[in-house]
Amino acid sequence: MEFLRIYGRVLGLLEPEKRLAAVLAAANIALAGVGFIEPLLFGRIIDVLSVPVTATGTGNAAAWSDTIRLLLLWGVAGLGGIIAGILVALHADRLAHRRRLAAMALYFEHVLSLPAAFHSATHSGTLLKVMLNGTDNLFGLWLAFFREHLSTFVAVLALLPLSLYLNWRLGLLLIALIVVFAAVSAIVVVKTETAQAKVEGYHSELAARAGDALGNVVLVQSFVRLALEARELAAVMERLLKAQYPVLNLWALMTVLSRMAATITIIAIFVLGSWLHLQGQTSVGEIVSFMGFATMLIGRLEAAMGFVSRMFFQMHSLGEFFTVLDTQSAVRDRPGARDAGVLRGAVAFEQVTLSYDGRRPAVTDLTFAAEAGQTVALVGPTGSGKSSSMALLSRLWDPQSGRILIDGTDIRDVTVESLRRNIGVVFQDSAVFRRSIADNIHIGRPEASDAEVEQAARLAEAHDFILRQPDGYATLVGERGVNLSGGERQRIAIARALLKNPPLLILDEATSALDAATEARIQKALDALMRGRTTFIIAHRLATVRRADLILVLDHGRIVERGRFDDLAAVPDGLFAGLVQSQFANAQYKAAGGDGSG
Repeated sequence: MEFLRIYGRVLGLLEPEKRLAAVLAAANIALAGVGFIEPLLFGRIIDVLSVPVTATGTGNAAAWSDTIRLLLLWGVAGLGGIIAGILVALHADRLAHRRRLAAMALYFEHVLSLPAAFHSATHSGTLLKVMLNGTDNLFGLWLAFFREHLSTFVAVLALLPLSLYLNWRLGLLLIALIVVFAAVSAIVVVKTETAQAKVEGYHSELAARAGDALGNVVLVQSFVRLALEARELAAVMERLLKAQYPVLNLWALMTVLSRMAATITIIAIFVLGSWLHLQGQTSVGEIVSFMGFATMLIGRLEAAMGFVSRMFFQMHSLGEFFTVLDTQSAVRDRPGARDAGVLRGAVAFEQVTLSYDGRRPAVTDLTFAAEAGQTVALVGPTGSGKSSSMALLSRLWDPQSGRILIDGTDIRDVTVESLRRNIGVVFQDSAVFRRSIADNIHIGRPEASDAEVEQAARLAEAHDFILRQPDGYATLVGERGVNLSGGERQRIAIARALLKNPPLLILDEATSALDAATEARIQKALDALMRGRTTFIIAHRLATVRRADLILVLDHGRIVERGRFDDLAAVPDGLFAGLVQSQFANAQYKAAGGDGSG
């Protein structure tokens, strides 16, 4: 049933071009019909020509007339088959190519829409492998469906009753052959299904390990792990082959047994047909027609076996593909959600609680408000819920209870896209694409002009270093920005946020990984970015939040203190005061020449 379900879903992806698919299906049925007609006509001609020729010529003209009529009919059927074949040859490949790229685009867009929790649990190398293998298998199956599968199904379904009609005794031999084919296939599928699932798991592990190594080349080289990584990959390959060989052996045995059954059936048809002819119960033409049917049916059955075999080895890959497509994001637009438009930026959290696993809360009973244009800082120990709070504001997650309002509207009542359009984010480790610098800034607003991109770069203190690059704004940024410094990547991220011009801004440890000199330059760019926006700053470095209008101190997912910097720093035994004393004491120690080690 799983086999049929996946195959049904494969064909279901042809829905956008169902009219062309229906035409190609009709052409396949016509091709199958021509295959039925030819053996019938051939046998009929043999019977006509088998009539003894008389010296007087009596009946010869009628025989000749019948032969010409049968040959003309054969020619018409053949011409129809040629036209149908041309139609399939011209359009089946093109249809399969178009639908393959459409399936790839569908998968790509869907995966990008899935939440961070999905991507943290699934390796990007595995996702890429699933996409490429899945779409390649879809292409092969669509092409085979229009070239082989459909005509095979039609032939098997039509040939059996037709063969029984022609000669039920010989027809029983063909039925016995089909039973053997079906039984052998079912046994092999059942015995190898679990083993093949394990093989596909090893393929996914290979993709994940290779992706890890290629994505961390500097780490591999720095710690001299080249030989070790290669050995570990080879070990996975060895386990893969060890699991794959038994599966291949059983399918090879199935092929041998099926071919043996086909050969025995052909010989049995000859023997039984000859005996029936000697008994006067069938003609030579009927035997010839039946042999044509038998040969055709055996060919179709072998094609069906090949289809079952290919589908079996592709089924797990296709299953992974559809599993990803079926994965639903926990964050979806409500029915009737409206476009948020341009927001002012007044934010309120009302008794918001979030738990990622349903057991341990990430934030609990979070309640606070920020007026439009205010700056709110979130501080606290690692794991206190700072980033989780801002993930809720961007609807990367939805809370289990409570609600978040922007300008008095529950953010779940507006579309996710329009909400995120109003929020800009600058992360600690700013991500960049392997594209030009201009393209990376354009992410903020793709339709922006070159002049607007340059203006954003100037405000972000990025213009000067961009001009020093080999090709200026057209310089290609290496994968993950390896040819840029951390400060340069941050300034590109700030330029991106400036170009987006959102009313709400989240700075997630935006300067914590930078040295003091670089931080001073970037702080000027951040000041320009924050001006006039509701800004949330997640910070460990407390010196960066001195000017915040409101500081929220979180611990174990709860707000334990709130207020302005000086007020909180003066609270005896307060958590914030302790963090301030610890950081400034450590800074003074380093300034005095200490190395900060214990």
